[in-house]
Amino acid sequence: MIVPIGNDSEDDEARRELGDRLREARKYLGLTQEEVAGYLRIPRTALSDIESGQRRVEAIELTRLARLYRQSVGYFTGEDEMSATLPPDVAHLARRVADLSMEDREELGRFAEYLRARASKDTL
Repeated sequence: MIVPIGNDSEDDEARRELGDRLREARKYLGLTQEEVAGYLRIPRTALSDIESGQRRVEAIELTRLARLYRQSVGYFTGEDEMSATLPPDVAHLARRVADLSMEDREELGRFAEYLRARASKDTL
């Protein structure tokens, strides 16, 4: 016999958290619900229901949203905690950097320090 995991209120909370992450990523990228709904080929009201946790997200929809928002699916489900704490563009950069050689990562770190120093000079 298979025993269900969790309960309805836990599922509702998980849907709300997923919807919150999806909405935050969309807004961070400056996209409207209309634009994203068109990308998914669903009504805007369906996207609104997803973001409010009132509608379940199909796996293919979540995969497409993750691609559009430049995040991992794990970010939206809460399984990828590191990405969950980073803005979408930073998490995207972190995933790209992971593919670089150690030497290239060190060079990128030096460049980031240069940019930070330059930015602090500009604010003085």
